[in-house]
Amino acid sequence: MKALPKRYAVAFITALAFLLGSFAAGPLYGAFPFAAVLMKKGASFTNILIFIGAWSTTKIPMLLFEITSMGARFAISRLAIDIVGIIVIALAIKTALPAREVARLYAEAEGLG
Repeated sequence: MKALPKRYAVAFITALAFLLGSFAAGPLYGAFPFAAVLMKKGASFTNILIFIGAWSTTKIPMLLFEITSMGARFAISRLAIDIVGIIVIALAIKTALPAREVARLYAEAEGLG
């Protein structure tokens, strides 16, 4: 079986981070322990940020509510803007945060539980 090219693998993992965050139920503070587990498992910092952004912004039940109450055009527009915004913010944070701080966060996640 041939391995998936890296750019496709990165896109797949990023999409998976979005889906995990979007389908998750519960308040945002529930995302942080799950994010720590992802960090312990070696998930990239960008995907951790995307997961947290998706958890806080792109809930599937909210999308269904918006479609029924405000129309599909509004709901899909908001979702598209949110997806782009989450990616831009995740990349901006990754760029702005020093590598030593990211390493410290991963080390702290390793020390939990």
